Amino acid sequence: MKTVIISLAISFSLFFANAQEGATTALGTSVTVTVPVSSEKGEIIAALYDENTFMKAAPLQSTSAKIENGKAIITFTEVQSGTYGITLFHDTNNNQQMDFETNGMPKESYGVSNNVMNFGPPRWEDAQFEVATEPITMEIRM
Repeated sequence: MKTVIISLAISFSLFFANAQEGATTALGTSVTVTVPVSSEKGEIIAALYDENTFMKAAPLQSTSAKIENGKAIITFTEVQSGTYGITLFHDTNNNQQMDFETNGMPKESYGVSNNVMNFGPPRWEDAQFEVATEPITMEIRM
């Protein structure tokens, strides 16, 4: 009888462990971004896009982070496998939008995944990165 109870306990433990592992995979993974910042003023606002929405439509996810000890750490959660791009900016005046000069140049620092900075707006080809099942960490400089 003791052997049957132990066998059942092990079977249930394995069942729940496998169910939990499957649930984690179904929910996706995380993408964590560290952003070095020279000023503690304001916050960092970041957005996660796929190719169809990059710089054209609402992001798949957006979030913000306070700046502490010269950096902000942003995490996107439940990101499914696929190709994504991230844009972010330093909202120095806390108005929740990127500010521009009258000539169209940004007043606030910004960055993009892969740290490719061109003249003009960020391009999908430069910003894209792959997400699989493992968590991703990256640094984006502004």
